[in-house]
Amino acid sequence: MSAFSDVELLHDFLTEAGDLLEDVDSKLVELEQSPEDAELLATVFRGFHTIKGGAGFLEATHLVELCHKTENLFDKLRSKKLLLDAEMMDSIMAATGEVHRMFGEMRNGHQPGAAPVELLDALDAAIEGRTVAAAAVVEQVAIQTASEQAHSPVVAEDDLDWAGLYEAVVGVAPRELEQAALSTGMATEAISRQAAAAVRPKAPASKAKAAGPATTTAKENSIRVDTVRFDQILNLSGEIGLTKNRLSCLFQSINAGVVNDDLIKSLDTVVGQLDMLVSDLQSAVMKARMQPVGRVFQKYSRLARDVSRQLGKDVELVIEGAETEVDKSILEELNDPLIHLVRNAVDHGIETIEDRIACGKNPKGIVNLSARQTGDHIVIEIQDDGRGMRPEIIREKAVEKGLISSEEAGQLSVQESLQLIFLPGFSTKDQISDISGRGVGMDVVKTNIQRLNGRIEIQSEPGHGSKITILLPLTLAILPVLMLKLEEQIYSLPLSSVREIIPIEEDRVQFVSGKPTMVVRGEVIPLLDLATLIGRESNPGPKVGVLAVSGDRACILAVDSLVGQDEVMIKPLEGIKPKGVAGATLSGEGLLVLVLELRELIEGKL
Repeated sequence: MSAFSDVELLHDFLTEAGDLLEDVDSKLVELEQSPEDAELLATVFRGFHTIKGGAGFLEATHLVELCHKTENLFDKLRSKKLLLDAEMMDSIMAATGEVHRMFGEMRNGHQPGAAPVELLDALDAAIEGRTVAAAAVVEQVAIQTASEQAHSPVVAEDDLDWAGLYEAVVGVAPRELEQAALSTGMATEAISRQAAAAVRPKAPASKAKAAGPATTTAKENSIRVDTVRFDQILNLSGEIGLTKNRLSCLFQSINAGVVNDDLIKSLDTVVGQLDMLVSDLQSAVMKARMQPVGRVFQKYSRLARDVSRQLGKDVELVIEGAETEVDKSILEELNDPLIHLVRNAVDHGIETIEDRIACGKNPKGIVNLSARQTGDHIVIEIQDDGRGMRPEIIREKAVEKGLISSEEAGQLSVQESLQLIFLPGFSTKDQISDISGRGVGMDVVKTNIQRLNGRIEIQSEPGHGSKITILLPLTLAILPVLMLKLEEQIYSLPLSSVREIIPIEEDRVQFVSGKPTMVVRGEVIPLLDLATLIGRESNPGPKVGVLAVSGDRACILAVDSLVGQDEVMIKPLEGIKPKGVAGATLSGEGLLVLVLELRELIEGKL
């Protein structure tokens, strides 16, 4: 039996070889700046040699051939029989791109196809010391790979069948919820499965097919964790087990009718210990999910290098704070926004070599990608020393493309003008290229960041460069929420979206263009009935207003009453993404609570 048919062995190879290839990619960018660095040459040589060995065991012949030729080239480079030049580096970069492609085919269970003959000939020529016009045979595979890896937005349903959702989860129709309490034994996994089953049949067949690829996109399902953190989790689990045994003894005493002050005091002490241990365990598990952002950042050195070379620019990507840690789920979703931002910094931000010299700048442009932790948030900054953004040009382009009127453009401040780049369809490029000009990218960035409960800010100085700042929570697993009620049903809203709570009084409600609004400290804010937004009947009784913010939009949500603040473990609804719903959780009483997503909920309503 072929080793390739061993799924576990293949998975192990792809995991280890994938990490190794990412390291090789980053080392190659460094090597281009220091082509005679013996340590870098040896590291890349060992990388290709190791990958070749594993591929040989799996009988991936074409991968072995490609790695063998590249390994031979580096053997001559490290023994100083050859000197690394730009054309040779292009061939090497193309070879690593082909290895990435072959890994993708192996991940799908297929033996990898052969590398292009032109690439193999270019490597042979480089080994023999012959000059080859690399540009004629080498494609910019890194850019294509990055585009293919971009995260596909989740396909959302236009309308959610709330009645079907509740009936499937709770087992009764919505109107019967007042008389039927949800059992506290319902697991959150069951919530996800039953809710998904309720909504999925409502989707048209065409939409279900369209959503298929998005749900099958390969995501890394393994994680590297320091054994010290695992030991901490194991110790806490043992302590909780001992505390549980103590609680069982106390419970038996109570059942036997032995109730006195000492027993009540012991019970109070044990419950306090259990509360502390569970909190510590929760914290330890969250830390185990934390991963350094450098795992994502290191990919972009290659991207910046290839884009700049394609555009004829000289750009260096400087990475800072790679050791900063963030939750794995957030790290996975950061890939697509950062690809767009790094690519835009090189394409739009950094000038050509000639223009930089004419402005008295260093011919080499610098793009700085940094990360740091501030409180319970992570701050990511992408800063360049390029041409900067000119607000007047941005306004002109937005008017030219019909995104805003000339009257609206004349009333915008500098900061509001910069925010126009996030509008769908906006682009300052007159011609479409492989890299930019289609008017997509920055709107995707903003949408994805908001989906992660984050925000994005822009600062720019014409002639000196731009800085884009992304602020994100460290984790999405534990979410602080505001619990609110519509009749007897509890909903929750992320606390990060809530600005304040205000009473809704009839004499304070004003109508603008037929729509209810309220004035809060001189600001006119739309008033929306939450029950109407989710398709429920509105209660005519007194209302409480929740002033909430999503991006640069604010609204007041009218609800029946407030329950209070809580921290919940949010569970996504597997296989679907209902509009206006981020996920589901259970309250302390065991009742189903849907976590609302404000951005989708108010979309098109303001």
